[in-house]
Amino acid sequence: MTISTPVPGDSIAVNSLGFAKPPAETRVVVAMSGGVDSSVVAAMLAEEGYDVIGVTLQLYDHGAALAKKGACCAGQDIHDARRVAERIGFPHYVLDYENKFRESVIEEFADAYLAGATPVPCIRCNERVKFRDLLETARDLDADCMATGHYIQRRAGAGGAELHMASDPNRDQSYFLFSTTPEQLEFLRFPLGGLASKAETRALAARYGLGVADKPDSQDICFVPNGNYASVIEKLRPGAADPGEIVDMDGNVLGRHRGVIHYTIGQRRGLAIGGLGEPLYVVRLEPDTRRVVVGPREALATTIVRVAEVNWLGEGELASMPEREIAVRIRSTRPPRAAVLRPAGPGRAEVELIEAEEGVSPGQACVFYDPGSTRVLGGGWITGRGPKT
Repeated sequence: MTISTPVPGDSIAVNSLGFAKPPAETRVVVAMSGGVDSSVVAAMLAEEGYDVIGVTLQLYDHGAALAKKGACCAGQDIHDARRVAERIGFPHYVLDYENKFRESVIEEFADAYLAGATPVPCIRCNERVKFRDLLETARDLDADCMATGHYIQRRAGAGGAELHMASDPNRDQSYFLFSTTPEQLEFLRFPLGGLASKAETRALAARYGLGVADKPDSQDICFVPNGNYASVIEKLRPGAADPGEIVDMDGNVLGRHRGVIHYTIGQRRGLAIGGLGEPLYVVRLEPDTRRVVVGPREALATTIVRVAEVNWLGEGELASMPEREIAVRIRSTRPPRAAVLRPAGPGRAEVELIEAEEGVSPGQACVFYDPGSTRVLGGGWITGRGPKT
């Protein structure tokens, strides 16, 4: 955990969460998913003497969730979170957010796929449920702050709280938290962001005697059983898997597909159009005409990325800024790459990548970083891409 530095002249010591009062007088709501990370955060803060309240969100139907291991906020996870609270000795509440989650996350997920995009619902969940609705609930409980088990760091800066990547690059979750607003960041705390590795987190869980110490990490999207996105979308939007044509970049028909929702930009496998010579990849989806457009690998490369709904965490107003050098991440699994950011109006920007990237897809996030630093400058949602220059 990052220890806050006392302000010169203060007579009261600043506690580890940045408040000038004893831990016992500092109320912290811990967002508990039932996994090892948030459980360790709750146990750690309780051991330090904070007034801890655990809150777990019920996000979707328990019947479906219980059959899927490694899910987040499922029936077993709620049980695990409650057991941690009972063992450590702090109050724990379960809030029914099924309707909020469906309206704010699941419905948009389905619509985005139907529009040919590749959404990231985990970001929307953080943005619209955990860091909006749950954060307001924490305020209603008179909490001084809300803590989560995310691997990211919050640091004090000259202009207020800053967001930084986690110490362990293999666990860094900054890609999924770029839309955290400055106001939310003032209220949030991330005690695990400074840990060296997940092994250190599990060692802490074992020391606290938590039954979740060896619990596997969550996998895939929590409400998608076995990673089968298409089946979920078909259930939500009957008729979404209507078949159509697979065409090359000149419009020549190469075959038939079983529904645009089964394909993503950059996909090679499962096209069933073998024997055409060079390997072909999905380069564009046209949901209006139900066409899947394929082409050679080089057709995937782009240097221009257009983004909208930009959340800016740097200094000044983005819309009035000149272009500037930054680093960007367009996939959660890829390291930040050098780029130039050009504001393009309120909430919009164009990113020019110094080296071309493949598989840039509408619906994905483009996260901004301060080059040569760990600071997260915000990010936006990819709406389109330009040709390689």
